[in-house]
Amino acid sequence: MDSLTQIVLGAAVGEAVLGRKVGNKAMLYGAIAGTIPDFDVFASHFTDTVSALAIHRGFTHSVLFSVLFAPLFGWLVSRYEHFKDFKGWSWLFFWAFVTHPILDAHTTWGTQLFWPMDLRLAFKTIFVIDPLYTLPFLVFLILAMLQRRTSKKRRVYNTIGLVVSSVYLLLTFLLKWVAFNAFETALTDQKISYLQLDTRPAPLNTILWSANAETEDAYLLGNYSFFDSKPIAFESYPKNHALLGDLVENEKVKRMIAISEGWYTITQEADTLYFNDLRFGLLSMKPNSQNFVFKYSITVDATGEVVFTEMPKGKRDAKKLLSELWTRLKGN
Repeated sequence: MDSLTQIVLGAAVGEAVLGRKVGNKAMLYGAIAGTIPDFDVFASHFTDTVSALAIHRGFTHSVLFSVLFAPLFGWLVSRYEHFKDFKGWSWLFFWAFVTHPILDAHTTWGTQLFWPMDLRLAFKTIFVIDPLYTLPFLVFLILAMLQRRTSKKRRVYNTIGLVVSSVYLLLTFLLKWVAFNAFETALTDQKISYLQLDTRPAPLNTILWSANAETEDAYLLGNYSFFDSKPIAFESYPKNHALLGDLVENEKVKRMIAISEGWYTITQEADTLYFNDLRFGLLSMKPNSQNFVFKYSITVDATGEVVFTEMPKGKRDAKKLLSELWTRLKGN
């Protein structure tokens, strides 16, 4: 999830663990702890694109990281804070650390919660930024923050924030199930034979959903809003995996295919090949768009090394997408 959401979650968890004993400092340290797992993004400054993608939401988003580093941070804080309870601070950091990847596991990218096991949990029930999850949570956290440390209202407000956000998170599973059934029915009604079906919420909401359906030679992409009145329309995107040629045996290419979970297409523009990760869809709702959210050029440098370079996304693309999403969300 986005940084603000993780800060709010970490602060609320910190309050639940130590708020009665240390007041707003529990929220402060919880908020800090809630951001620490995302420090793995700095790996992109020290390694290549493929390795950085593999590292992202890996070790720092695991139960093992929480178990190993919570006592370390707990010890450091207990050394200089007036409240010297090492166990209390360790529990605060542990729960703030471990709830971070648990929440991230509900997104499309998912997390390697059980690292070093090669297993990425991705329930794909919520977008990385969802105002309906974050804003109510934030309001109740602020209300709790404004109360005295010993006030009963403080704990009540914080508990309400945690419960409301958790209930919404559970609700997204039901919404995903409804959307999945809608896509499945549409494919059946249109007599489309498919190998597998993958669904996820569109950006910023859980009303509009997107789907990828794999066929023998192509992927079908479609959108469904709970306000739709017309049948779901699917657009076909050829796999073009054969364009990789001998590159398919390259280790970096294999790793990218694994990272994308096999949901990818290859396109060619001039003499350059592009790897398109279909899990995150398109930056446009217009038909036949080739503007994928995650698109990487594939080049070979002078040493023969395969290089993946992520194509930049412009602010205009984001603004245009928001407008198109709002229109599509209201129904087809």
